[in-house]
Amino acid sequence: VAMCVNDILCHGAKPIFFLDYLANSSVDVSILEQIIIGINEGCKLAGCELAGGETAEMPDIYKNGEYDLAGFVVGAVEKSQMLPSKNIKAGDCLIALPSSGIHSNGFSLVNAVLEKTGDNSGELIEKLLTPTKIYVKEVLEFIEKGDEIKGLAHITGGGLYSNAMRIIPSGLDLTIDYSAIKTPEIFHWIQKNGDIETEEMFKVFNMGIGMVVVCEKA
Repeated sequence: VAMCVNDILCHGAKPIFFLDYLANSSVDVSILEQIIIGINEGCKLAGCELAGGETAEMPDIYKNGEYDLAGFVVGAVEKSQMLPSKNIKAGDCLIALPSSGIHSNGFSLVNAVLEKTGDNSGELIEKLLTPTKIYVKEVLEFIEKGDEIKGLAHITGGGLYSNAMRIIPSGLDLTIDYSAIKTPEIFHWIQKNGDIETEEMFKVFNMGIGMVVVCEKA
């Protein structure tokens, strides 16, 4: 839910409804119930409805205990209010909104580091699986009050610079104060135990920034 609603938020859209799709070898009711509860909670945080979904049993495709989960969201925004704005200009400001953790990118690398360290402590796993932050309500509150947000960048795979550059007009570049980023400890753990270069960390992970707002410097 979080990745879907955060993505359409970057167009200034308010989520309306979400649908899910779950495929596995056979339905385990206890697991299915946990998944639906989680999806429903995400919809509540995003202010949208869980309109329904589809569950498919395919024992010839999936192994026991494996499942494939997908979904999509429908939202709405007035065409005149769609983001990013065409009036992003030199001198505008970037404001970083903190992430709740790893969010939903970089888990192939995380798994490789876990295999290398052999660390599977409950505290570590809980930090790694902290749910992705949903920014809908706090950002839409500013938009609805008339505070001018010129653009929003959802920081996912590709990292801070690449994702933010997608909404910057041709001919402009970004100046990022990396010293101002408060990177959660879990990223330092991954970097240290995976022996990963800082540049690569910023390409793979959000490093503590889940969303970037573009607005007037004032």
